[in-house]
Amino acid sequence: MKAVRIHEHGGPEVLKYEAVPEPAIKANEILLRVRACALNHLDLWVRKGVPIKYPMPHILGSDIAGEVVAVGDLCERIKPGQRVLLSPGTSCRQCDQCVLGQDNKCRRYTLFGAGRDGGNRELMPAPEYAAIPIPDHLSFEEAAAAPLVFLTAWYMLIGRAGLEAGEDVLVLAASSGVGMAAVQIAKMFHCRVIATAGGEAKMARAKELGADYVVDHYAQDIAAEVKKITGKRGVDVVFEHVGASTWPKSVQSLAASGRVVTCGATTGGEVELNLTFLFAKQQSLLGSFMGTMGDLHKVLKFVFNGTLKPVIDRVFPMSEIVAAHQRLENKEQFGKVVVIP
Repeated sequence: MKAVRIHEHGGPEVLKYEAVPEPAIKANEILLRVRACALNHLDLWVRKGVPIKYPMPHILGSDIAGEVVAVGDLCERIKPGQRVLLSPGTSCRQCDQCVLGQDNKCRRYTLFGAGRDGGNRELMPAPEYAAIPIPDHLSFEEAAAAPLVFLTAWYMLIGRAGLEAGEDVLVLAASSGVGMAAVQIAKMFHCRVIATAGGEAKMARAKELGADYVVDHYAQDIAAEVKKITGKRGVDVVFEHVGASTWPKSVQSLAASGRVVTCGATTGGEVELNLTFLFAKQQSLLGSFMGTMGDLHKVLKFVFNGTLKPVIDRVFPMSEIVAAHQRLENKEQFGKVVVIP
């Protein structure tokens, strides 16, 4: 079969489209014919080896959808021929965190494309529990564009920040996959959403997604615009994933008793914080990583019924994955970049 592997860490040029042996499956696994695999910033980090070096050769790709070709002898729920997507995260399913339903806190929790080979290939094995059937009306490309970003955004807003209906929410970088998911989830809870985006075209797309106000994070002062919109009050929740370049303005945008929730640091993880304002205003800083399997099933209900919509930027053949990585790395996309075998 064909797969894209990296044999060393580096730029897009290390991605090699090549022939590899077809995989075998264990008794508790399914064999999936991959029909679509969406890119995430995680792919860029793993490819570069930041901050972790991975054993080589390695296959990237965390967001995966396809058709089940075969199932192991112990599989009972999933059948050959089913259209499914895969949970991006896997865990041991046996430790105390897993049995409590907090599988994203499992010490063995990892992602396809990171701690185990991912979906940039024609055929892949996966544990049966990771497979989630998808409705016929959802394309493989849409299915692949949904899991990681909607799970991450749901857990950030609902699981960590405790979002309540009608609150004011600032979403950084709405043109990203997780940003576009956050805008939609916040609007589903009837929140007032202020989104940031770079340039008129991306700002217009953010408005189409449902953002009530859009700020150009390259040309405008985010905090000043937020204070203007909210009558100097600030927002209840800041949805952060950009890091160092936006952090000062994110904190300044926060209302008293507000919460900053973050899942990433694409522009750097070293930031400054004035503790005086933090405790005096009784604000909260919350870290968030992925989400639980239960959260994934919850949010996918809204994806499957059309309330939440995956946003696809562009689809590339897997043989052109170098160009797909370059598009994501150059921040040219709005929504998800997808590759198909």
